[in-house]
Amino acid sequence: TTAATTTTTKAPPSNPANFKIDTQTENSITLTWEVVDDIHNYILNISGIDINNSTELERNTTHTVSNLKCTSEYIFFLFAERDSVRSSGVNQTGVTVPCKPKEFKATGQNETSITLQWKQMNETDYYTLVYNEENINVTNDQYTVSALTSATSYNFRLVAVFRNISSSEAFTSAVTAPRNPANFNLTGQNESSITLVWDRVDEVDNYTLVYRENETSINQTTDLKTYTVSDLQSASKYNFTLFAVFDYAKSSGTTITAVTAPENPVDLSLVDQNETSITLEWTQWENPNTSWKYRVETNGTGVTIESNISDISLFTISNLNPGTLYSYYVTTVFSGLNSTAYNDFLVTQINCDKIIWHVTDSTIQGTVEAVFSKAIASNKSHEHFTLGNRNVSFTDLYPGATYEISLVYEDSSTNLKQCPSNPIVTTYPPQLSGHCENLASGYSARIVLNKPEGVWTHVLVRMNGQNHIVEGMKDQFPISGLQPAKTYFVTLISISGNRSSESSPFICATDNRGVIAGSVVGVLLFALLVCVAAFILLKSGKKSLIARSKKTGPKKKTISVAKFPEHFMLLSADENRGFSEEYESLEPVGKDQTHKAASLPENKSKNRFTNILPYDWSRVKLITPSSSDTLDYINASYMPGYNRNREYIASQGPLPATVANFWRMVWEQRVKGIVMVTNCVESGRTKCECYWPEDQKPCLYGDLLVTMSSEQKEPNWTLRDFRVKNTNNSEERTVKHFHFTAWPDHGVPQGTQVLIQFRGLVRQHIESQGITSPTVVHCSAGVGRTGTLIALDVLLQQLEKERAVGINDFVHRMRQHRSHMVQTESQYVFLHHCIMDRLKQSEKTEESIYENTDLIYANATALREFHNHNA
Repeated sequence: TTAATTTTTKAPPSNPANFKIDTQTENSITLTWEVVDDIHNYILNISGIDINNSTELERNTTHTVSNLKCTSEYIFFLFAERDSVRSSGVNQTGVTVPCKPKEFKATGQNETSITLQWKQMNETDYYTLVYNEENINVTNDQYTVSALTSATSYNFRLVAVFRNISSSEAFTSAVTAPRNPANFNLTGQNESSITLVWDRVDEVDNYTLVYRENETSINQTTDLKTYTVSDLQSASKYNFTLFAVFDYAKSSGTTITAVTAPENPVDLSLVDQNETSITLEWTQWENPNTSWKYRVETNGTGVTIESNISDISLFTISNLNPGTLYSYYVTTVFSGLNSTAYNDFLVTQINCDKIIWHVTDSTIQGTVEAVFSKAIASNKSHEHFTLGNRNVSFTDLYPGATYEISLVYEDSSTNLKQCPSNPIVTTYPPQLSGHCENLASGYSARIVLNKPEGVWTHVLVRMNGQNHIVEGMKDQFPISGLQPAKTYFVTLISISGNRSSESSPFICATDNRGVIAGSVVGVLLFALLVCVAAFILLKSGKKSLIARSKKTGPKKKTISVAKFPEHFMLLSADENRGFSEEYESLEPVGKDQTHKAASLPENKSKNRFTNILPYDWSRVKLITPSSSDTLDYINASYMPGYNRNREYIASQGPLPATVANFWRMVWEQRVKGIVMVTNCVESGRTKCECYWPEDQKPCLYGDLLVTMSSEQKEPNWTLRDFRVKNTNNSEERTVKHFHFTAWPDHGVPQGTQVLIQFRGLVRQHIESQGITSPTVVHCSAGVGRTGTLIALDVLLQQLEKERAVGINDFVHRMRQHRSHMVQTESQYVFLHHCIMDRLKQSEKTEESIYENTDLIYANATALREFHNHNA
């Protein structure tokens, strides 16, 4: 028989239990399972592809599949194998972790939002954005986060999500933009810069300013920010944009428009001036890119002028008042903005032909109701000056001379002629006197003149009812057609131009030697009648002379050196009765003159004493922009000297409220010396305010800075040097201060010598400096001690140069300028004692006095030189 063949089929093993995904990363997945039936051989298949044999998984229940792609899905099959027979298999689907988002960054921001962006990955289901613990799911590649706080830093996290599995986090930081600066505005500008201002916001301290092609970074920590943009072009428009900067983010920016100021006019000058108008000229400002105008203002009234194509601008200011000081301003105007103004003062001319001049043989006086700085009377050989106050007075002129009078306005940069045509004025010629000499046996006579000081062009001789004109300035000339043995009444009148002197009469008797003896008696009787007539006429002429002298001042009376001791004794007799009578005769002098300015209510507080007031015509006026009796007032008067009519200023001692004006007067009058003959406090009463620094620290009085640079104290006086600086223009001058400390109020010093020596120091300073400006002299009221010192200085000069003195005459002259000068009779007597003692001094005594004053003078040699100079 045939044997049968049998095939045996093996049963497949059981599948692994609990096959699952354990973990995954971006490029791996870990699988786990449980062993079943003690089977340890497994085969793993990924998406239909076996990736290992049974030996690789032998006895393992976990396996990590590597080298996978992120954000990918995989199907895993796991088979158990026994005897080369596989189980039916189990499967599991797994995914890798999504790829981490790439290029995650902020692409934009404003004050309240930040826009984020990243690289899109196609396999990703969505993205989760995390900030401030808030999750936002996003399906595209960017997202704008809003409702944020300005100028704030934020941190952001981003994950990709695939099959509910999140990737690792991508990180980025971003900031919101700050708000724009608040109240961005213009706070000032000039020709080359603009200053900007704004308020701080969001605690931001960094800013960027952009204009034209420029960008500037600014860091400021204050709440109120300012910044000046420099090196700009004048008269130009600029757009400024300001950004606040926080970290790398800028605000949106705020913009303003501003312009720089235009250039001010240049080379401005006065080209024409008359009584009612002033013409100004200046160089046009050049800027081809802009259009501008000019504005001219005068005393608050302005006119706008269009610019023109020429290089020069001319403008005439009209409808002005004659002789008036005007302030004016000229500015360039661009886009409603003014340049720095050019400012100055100008004065219109004066119609000098309308001025009425009052003339004597030695003075010309007139009232000028206009502004000027100086009046000048000049002839061919001399010039006479007077400062600009309304009462112009030229004294000590030459009789019969013709003067051209000019008025000038001066300041630091201007010298203007105020008269379109200068008046020509001739003083009255001198009064002539003479006598006659016989000629031709009595049929003619020679008139011989006692030639006075002065000039004349003709002499009118009235004699025997006839007028004779004599040309020129002859000393003598004949008159014919007379009869012998007769007496003629003769009058002489000098003529210069259209002026004629007062007549001067005298008697002329012709020669009687040719007349027969029998007619002698008749001639004598006739002569007697003629003498009576002549006497009456002479009396009439004398009254005329006296009347004229009252108008022009008393005739100058001097006492010669030889006669002075006798004169002194006469005045001293009968208990100084002569002194009393002379002094009392001076009491009314000058008191009929006005002092209206001093009596104004506004000026009363500026007077130390109510009865010591300067006369209007001789008072010192402070310089003011316009005529004002209150602004220009100070209690001080011009005083005559031996050499000039305004050689001194007699002033009251400054009050606390007038110290600044006192120094202002010193500056304006260019004073180089101040003589003080009082103490600040006497017998417990304040006599004068201390108007200087008491140490070397400078003091400011108004616009003047005064520094005491030296002080030398002696037993009877103190000498100081002051430096005076004008703070307006930095000009500096030196002023010498002579302070006499040994003179009681209303009294006289103990002796004459100390005051004579002190006066010598003052006189030496005046002459060594060649001073033409006045010297200020003051006590308390500015009349008693002040007048005595001024008189002493003048009388000693007169004594030296003329060998004669006129004490009463000079005090009379001073009182015509300021009341109460030489205030007490004792001061008047003291002046006479000074002259007597000066005359009594022998050469030896004088030298002894000057050489033995080591405590008084620092340099005896200099004093001897001073003495020799004055001998």
